[in-house]
Amino acid sequence: MTNQTDSFKKQQNKEEMKRMVISFALMILLTVIAFAVVAAGGIPSMFIVPVLLIMAAIQVAFQLYYFMHMKDKGHGMPATLMYGGIWAALLTLGGLLIISWW
Repeated sequence: MTNQTDSFKKQQNKEEMKRMVISFALMILLTVIAFAVVAAGGIPSMFIVPVLLIMAAIQVAFQLYYFMHMKDKGHGMPATLMYGGIWAALLTLGGLLIISWW
């Protein structure tokens, strides 16, 4: 019984490591693309800034889900608190922007 359990755990660890390596490679690729977009001259900043923000958000998601293990069981409360904090920050920034521009 323990041999099957050990084999199952090894297979799970192998798949997890594979996912982490793939996500790490994707993050490196996104970083290289971000540097290339900024280094390439002639691209308007109205295009560069949103692209960089989107790629940064993707990297944050990779960091949270794969390297901080937020996808695993037992992380429901920390994830809820983090998402609640992000939501509160976005609402605060949105409110401040509306108040200052109105």
